[in-house]
Amino acid sequence: MPAWSRPLEVERLADGGADVDFTVPLAELGGLRSARAGVAGSVHGSAHFGREAGVAVAELTLSGTATLVCQRCMGPIELPVRSVVRVALVGSEEDVGRVPGDLEPMLAPGGRISIGELVTEEMLLGLPAVPLHGDDVGCGAASLTAGAPGRAAEATHRPFARLAELLKR
Repeated sequence: MPAWSRPLEVERLADGGADVDFTVPLAELGGLRSARAGVAGSVHGSAHFGREAGVAVAELTLSGTATLVCQRCMGPIELPVRSVVRVALVGSEEDVGRVPGDLEPMLAPGGRISIGELVTEEMLLGLPAVPLHGDDVGCGAASLTAGAPGRAAEATHRPFARLAELLKR
């Protein structure tokens, strides 16, 4: 079991002001894999644990590259990942009310969470739900529709174009 997937004791890390360095292959994050099919690449970074207003806080710094599948041309898209986020780690939903307003609460059931869970949450929020190449990139499908308008219309097959004519007979 990789170190990033092991549950960590949030309270102990927060009390000690611990720093945890990590490298996580995105394809191995089950929650990310199910939401973003074909995800690849990796991120590395650190998690600094501490306390704020009596609540355990993790500051997550990520950098790396995520490779997704363009939903237009089905080719790979490489997206840079650069993120710094602070989250309050709470043991139950009842503790959410104690979280300072500038922090996003994240559930750490039983006071335990893995680096993989923290990274998965940030990637789900940061990566596009429908990845597409930009207009300035050579996306095969984008170039088909971006060409001359007459050419795209000629290539379209219309199976019912003569239906009205046939019904008149």
